[in-house]
Amino acid sequence: MLTAVYKSSKKADTYLYVEKRDDFSKIPEPLMAMFGRPKYVMMFDLSKRKKLGIADVAQVQDKLSSDGFYLQLPPPEENLLDQFKQQNGASSD
Repeated sequence: MLTAVYKSSKKADTYLYVEKRDDFSKIPEPLMAMFGRPKYVMMFDLSKRKKLGIADVAQVQDKLSSDGFYLQLPPPEENLLDQFKQQNGASSD
């Protein structure tokens, strides 16, 4: 399954996987507005991959088959102050 990957021009570390290069017809308009102008990153055969950066290969394949696209968002940021307070028994209020 050939897959094209695009980087968002508006959101850091946000990527869009589509089935065909430059075909955004299955992407909802509000998502495209939030994503901004897609910047082409690469194309690869998803069926030959066992791992992707932070995305699960099976989940990407499922979403591509059902929706025609997969949106990869960055992981949530860690709140280091809350972690420090928790490790030191302080209240996070």
